[in-house]
Amino acid sequence: MSLYRDQGVVLRTIKLGEADRIVTILTQTNGKVRAVAKGIRKTGSRFGARLEPTSHVALQCYRGRELDIVTQVETIDSFRALREHYGCLTHAISMLEAVDQIAQERERNLALYRMLVGALRTLAERPSPVVSAAFFWKLLSLEGFHPILDACARCGLEGGPFPAFDLGEGGVLCEPCSHSVGRRISPDSLAVVGQIVGGDLNRVLADPPTGPLLTEVERLAISALEYHSERRLRSASLL
Repeated sequence: MSLYRDQGVVLRTIKLGEADRIVTILTQTNGKVRAVAKGIRKTGSRFGARLEPTSHVALQCYRGRELDIVTQVETIDSFRALREHYGCLTHAISMLEAVDQIAQERERNLALYRMLVGALRTLAERPSPVVSAAFFWKLLSLEGFHPILDACARCGLEGGPFPAFDLGEGGVLCEPCSHSVGRRISPDSLAVVGQIVGGDLNRVLADPPTGPLLTEVERLAISALEYHSERRLRSASLL
């Protein structure tokens, strides 16, 4: 086994035996890593509460055939504010689950790592449900599923109006193409999605959508993410 150091965000943990845990971490250099934290559930464990979901840590591990072994952990940012607020925590957990589904084991994805750290930091500093909704849309774009918003995804008609969004086509549909297919979506929601994926996220965060508008943007993002990942986002039911 070889020793390595890295930084990462804890995505999830599961119990192993009587005192250990398997920790899944999205690392900066080694991609998604699954590692055993020995004795972490014992009173007085040297790891303490450092390896909790959302924690941003610096760690040292031995590389194993299937599971690595954590030998040292230092906290970079515990994001304690997220765990102290139920609303923030549910949105943070949904982002962690989405990343866990998308990230490949031991395949470096620096852009995804940076985006997750940035999203957690933003959510901790500026608590808002729009952070996770924006994260889902940005995640889709990062993975090559950038939504088509300026022309009909089926016939190519430009100018709109575009009353529906089709998950299979990956974008909006014009009125003729939307008959009996696609998911109805309001112009205001399309405008918000366009700002998020078009590089104007700061404006959305400064004046976030609320109520039905936010719900529509968020639910469409979750549906698109589940469609392309072919997996249900279980934590979405808590949002």
